[in-house]
Amino acid sequence: IFIMSFQIIGDSCCDYPYLEDDYPWLRRVPLTIELDGENFVDDEELRCATLISKMAASLNAPKSACPAPGQFIEVFENCGADEIFVVTLSDKVSGSYGSAVVAGKMFMEQNPDKKVFVFSSHSAAAGEIAVCCELYRLKSNGASFDETVEKGLAFISGLTTYFILETLDVFRKNGRLNHLQSIVTSALKLKLIMGADETGSICVRGKALTVDRAIYKMADLIAERTAGRDMSECHLYISQCMCPDRARKTRDIIMKKTNFKDCTILRAGGISTIYANSGGLIIAY
Repeated sequence: IFIMSFQIIGDSCCDYPYLEDDYPWLRRVPLTIELDGENFVDDEELRCATLISKMAASLNAPKSACPAPGQFIEVFENCGADEIFVVTLSDKVSGSYGSAVVAGKMFMEQNPDKKVFVFSSHSAAAGEIAVCCELYRLKSNGASFDETVEKGLAFISGLTTYFILETLDVFRKNGRLNHLQSIVTSALKLKLIMGADETGSICVRGKALTVDRAIYKMADLIAERTAGRDMSECHLYISQCMCPDRARKTRDIIMKKTNFKDCTILRAGGISTIYANSGGLIIAY
């Protein structure tokens, strides 16, 4: 059992290390996924390959539901920590943040000696893990609760997220891609380099004819954004959905153009999978 005076809790869009043990200091509260009347709990037992095949066979987009406040409270109570930090999906794309905030207020009313702070990552997947790792680093180095909150918020304000998808089917089915972009990308088979803006909303950063070209173009964007900055203590995070070789190639391309300290490759959980789909990549730093 991993016992700490603090606990970091994420929703289940916090992805998993690839070919490594899970982060022992991170607990996840699962969202649920519904597709054609079938419900999936997004926990470590979910088989994403099965989910992808069911998505491909369906005319409908999968729908996600955020955890109820009571699910967060249960984890707060069971972790036994005095200081609790929660990291959720961007509040622009999920109700997970709002649910965790309600849970935190209820829990602190019943436990006035405990402290809870909820961060909207303004991101997802690899971006959430980047935030979680930064909070863990801060607390492991002796930062106070208030200092961790302040520096955690500053880290999120500087967080950059990109994603490149093999297919935009889920975005088309659920209406998150506007009609014009849907027509253009369908007719020309363009691959979009997408990202999150400063508020956590989804935006388009670039276009390419193939995924490989999109990866190189994204690497150039990252190199431009980090030019002149010392990134030698910064970490790169890549979530991959059923494409570890593509993730390693992306890592190598970016690392050649930049001076990140290192890179962690993650495997997508269920929530990342329903948006990234097979072949999708999410990059954050």
